Amino acid sequence: MLEEFDLPKEIVDREVKKMTMISPTNKEVQIGQTLKDHEYIGMVRREVLDDFLRKRASENGAQLINGLFLGMQLPQKKGESYVLTYNDYNSAEGASRNGEKKTLEVDVVIGADGANSRVAKDIGAGDYAYAIAFQERMRIPDDKMEYYKDRAEMYVGEDVSPDFYAWVFPKCDHVAVGTGTVIDKKGIQKYQQGIRDRAAPRIAGGEVLRVEAHPIPEHPRPWRVKDRAALIGDAAGYVTKCSGEGIYFAAKSGRMCAERIVTNSEKGTRMIDEYDLKEYIREWDAKYGATYLVLDLLQKVFYTTDAQRESFVELCEEEYVQTVTFDSYLYKTVQGNNPIGDLKLGWKTLTSLWKNSNKKPDEMRTLV
Repeated sequence: MLEEFDLPKEIVDREVKKMTMISPTNKEVQIGQTLKDHEYIGMVRREVLDDFLRKRASENGAQLINGLFLGMQLPQKKGESYVLTYNDYNSAEGASRNGEKKTLEVDVVIGADGANSRVAKDIGAGDYAYAIAFQERMRIPDDKMEYYKDRAEMYVGEDVSPDFYAWVFPKCDHVAVGTGTVIDKKGIQKYQQGIRDRAAPRIAGGEVLRVEAHPIPEHPRPWRVKDRAALIGDAAGYVTKCSGEGIYFAAKSGRMCAERIVTNSEKGTRMIDEYDLKEYIREWDAKYGATYLVLDLLQKVFYTTDAQRESFVELCEEEYVQTVTFDSYLYKTVQGNNPIGDLKLGWKTLTSLWKNSNKKPDEMRTLV
């Protein structure tokens, strides 16, 4: 993303080159040795990334409005404008908390307003299943922070999530400790306590700086385009299974949609229509559809029971798995073009799943 979107490395808090996978019995597998010298997973804070993108958009001519989008009136006949209603917080003197209600007429709407998208609701895009991601940003003692300077941890187990994973990710001067779930949203606090307990030896003495919770889409919405309105990012449901990543796909879908509008409108000299915007959807599905299907399958296979999760962590010891996993994550397309490697991995997966499903679980290990 840094290269593709010309982002400065200064916005990256941590360059993660080590990933520790931790099984339900606290078996630890270190992955990352297949990374090349220039490769890493960049850890950023959204407030830093978003602020940079916002300022750059303004410098390039975008008109920024500090406001809250309330809804929109759809065109009643061909060629009519969309009428957006919003609370403007910049112009309301002495009323910045409530804002001043205003309207804005536009030709095209790109709904980039997140999982609870009002644009999606207004165009009847349909609902989707979603996960709740919950995390605490925590400042931990310096000696413990040193361990996380270039390392991220992923924990799996029924105690930390019934269908996802929990994490400890490094930020600038603190760590983010969190978890997520689709099937038991009401139990999110229980699972958060689970990750705090599991990671306790490594985050002991931590001070909570901020608590965050966000909905994360589980699959694309049934409809992502209507007339001259299109959805991108979380609003469209572009978040991958297994990893729960959405930032790159939000940026990529925004760029692909905008480029299609610029091209098909002949740089603004003709009005686009629904067919023009559907070209962006077709391009997106052709490029990333397989990635979403594979990761959906992997989540169903490995995130269901603790026995399956043990197998998942075991398989992460395989160098071939690490290469395919990191390459797929870093470059956003499913890797793995080695038929022999794929066959060996398939056999190891089946034998590991059978073994762990038919034996007594190992004793719980203690993290050091």
